[in-house]
Amino acid sequence: MPDDFPTCPHLPAPRIGLDWRALHAFRDAPRGADFYLACLEYGHALWRRGFAARSLLCLDRAMGAELRGDEPILRIHPLPYAAMGWVIANTPPGVFLGNPRVHFQHYADRMNEPRREQRRWRAWACWAIARAVRPGLPADPKHRVLEPAVDEIAAALDQHGHFGESALWQEALAEARAAAGP
Repeated sequence: MPDDFPTCPHLPAPRIGLDWRALHAFRDAPRGADFYLACLEYGHALWRRGFAARSLLCLDRAMGAELRGDEPILRIHPLPYAAMGWVIANTPPGVFLGNPRVHFQHYADRMNEPRREQRRWRAWACWAIARAVRPGLPADPKHRVLEPAVDEIAAALDQHGHFGESALWQEALAEARAAAGP
């Protein structure tokens, strides 16, 4: 499939011919900065090929990379909160996206180690972005979970995330709300 979808302004340009092997190379390797960049690039490649849902899953994996927060790559390509919102907002009708609200709700509520709390609150942060971009997406009525308030997510990211992560997320959330319109 050709790269017909528009370029996401929040993700690095993917290398030509990028495929599943980009992440498979890390199956036995540390999942640090190189893995993070590979996830961002492959997520963008999937998006450009029209695989919106798979792109979001790849960005999920980037969020779970083992980063301290001071890696140089994060100055160039910050955690992909804005990219998550952009992909959800720009997925054309008829392209499979799934229900990102339900995905992130389940992901947050069923998170395992390593770095469970950090990854859990990042999932809730992405859930809030999905709700802002696509407010009509229903929750899973069979999955009873206490959905956190925006202030609670921000406080948890301050506690468990990287330095400045809460502000980064809040900026992406504001952008997502603006993209959704009135």
